[in-house]
Amino acid sequence: MSSSIIITICILLLLAYFFDITSSKTKIPTIVLLLILGWFVKQGTTLLHIVIPDLNPILPVIGTIGLILIVLEGSLELELKKSNLSLVKKSSIVAFFPIFLLSFGLGYAFYYFGNISFKEGLANAIPLAVISSAVAISSAKNLISSQKEFITYESSLSDIFGVLFFNFITLHTIIDLGSFGVFFLEMIFIVIISFLATLGLAYLLSKITHKVKFAPIILLVILIYFISKEYHLPALFFIMFFGLFLGNLDELKQLPFIEKLHPEVLNKEVMKFKELVGEFTFLIRALFFLLFGFVIKTSELLNHKTIIWAIFITVSIFIIRAIFLKLVKLPIVPLLFIAPRGLITILLFLSIPANQTIELLNNSLLIQVIILTAFFMMFGLMFSKKRDTN
Repeated sequence: MSSSIIITICILLLLAYFFDITSSKTKIPTIVLLLILGWFVKQGTTLLHIVIPDLNPILPVIGTIGLILIVLEGSLELELKKSNLSLVKKSSIVAFFPIFLLSFGLGYAFYYFGNISFKEGLANAIPLAVISSAVAISSAKNLISSQKEFITYESSLSDIFGVLFFNFITLHTIIDLGSFGVFFLEMIFIVIISFLATLGLAYLLSKITHKVKFAPIILLVILIYFISKEYHLPALFFIMFFGLFLGNLDELKQLPFIEKLHPEVLNKEVMKFKELVGEFTFLIRALFFLLFGFVIKTSELLNHKTIIWAIFITVSIFIIRAIFLKLVKLPIVPLLFIAPRGLITILLFLSIPANQTIELLNNSLLIQVIILTAFFMMFGLMFSKKRDTN
């Protein structure tokens, strides 16, 4: 039995790799194929009467580790140059404002139709307002450099803004001036922690001579993330700060304390570290979406009671996105299409406190929005490819 499980997992991950390397030709996002593959595996186990234990409890664990690695991988690739400041500003605007507009708009709709408090409606709306960097970054890898950088910045910032906003709404019973003060102090604290932890981890990376040096660094990054999360600190901010620091040593080497880290030597180690993070990210991301496809129930996918809501939310997402892309003077095509919901959406949905869950936001609505945004992205990228070749 154990051999069969290992063989199956290996075959599925090899198929995931095949989907990944062929996505540039097919323009089909890997997430779509992984979800379909996971769903077919589930149908196969049901048909063959193979009993599989409940896999739902491990979904958030794999998802959280995947989110850490994806944001880390994305931030390691970003370049901090003066020429990029305009792009960072535009990315911040397109990441920040749509989250709040969608959250408040959808939150009000939940409040109006669901007979709940506006705060509960808002807490349930936020997961659907955040772009999934796990899907967006991998789907943008075949775009031109500037567009790829925009998507990486925007989706990573969207994750961070979304998590900050979600924690602020769900963890404060009363929203007042005091809660804003506490939030501001938490932000200052995480900036200090991020700076010190980044320097410490960079120093370790430059000093460890043992043949195993990258695994402890990744484990420490994950450890710091979960400790920060336990104290309700914006842990993703640390991950992005650490990745940006390591990925831009050349831009920072004029600073006195950077010289002590021997950036020439450290740069070589960072290149190896990037490769390792990329390998781990691929495996964890593939496992997560295969697993999510596996636990999807056909009845949830085809639930006619939620499909109108799902279409309304999806249309709202892309209308608001188009408006802000136009405002910051970025090309509508193909950037409009890359606003998928996915890993972060699921993690935030699973994190909604039990006393704040509502009937309107259920598994069916969540899955349908994820699938609709993924298919919109797929057909949009295909349309972009055809337009470019004409």
